[in-house]
Amino acid sequence: MDHDQQHEVWMREALALAQSAAEQGEVPVGAVLVLNGEIVGRGWNHPISGHDPTAHAEIMALRDAANRLGNYRLGGSALYVTIEPCTMCFGALMHARVATLVYGAREPRAGVCGSQLNLPEQTFYNHSLEVLGGVLADQSAALLKGFFAGRR
Repeated sequence: MDHDQQHEVWMREALALAQSAAEQGEVPVGAVLVLNGEIVGRGWNHPISGHDPTAHAEIMALRDAANRLGNYRLGGSALYVTIEPCTMCFGALMHARVATLVYGAREPRAGVCGSQLNLPEQTFYNHSLEVLGGVLADQSAALLKGFFAGRR
């Protein structure tokens, strides 16, 4: 399996979690954290049901992995998320020392990895990460569009 196919495998896992969020009435975003070829953290959006404004998919996946591994530093890991992260989530990835971010669809309103800001290119951080966007972007965007169309 080549690198691109592996990215798609992990993103499909994140898409399944995004679907779970949609079924619970939450904005359909899902994330998985991968370390050494295995998923160590899973998360999906649930700020509404969790009464928690920080309960974004990325944060939940980081919390899950940190609890499983017993460490808030997640060096060498890769986070796969169905949509481009917001400022809060990007900051959390940096604090956790995630090595790679792979996202699906762009987030034109609040995305900070090229859409509104380009935080990965800033030099004031004491950590940097590799970013790859557009993996299964059409599927991620379709899930979001379908969710919001159903709510109108």
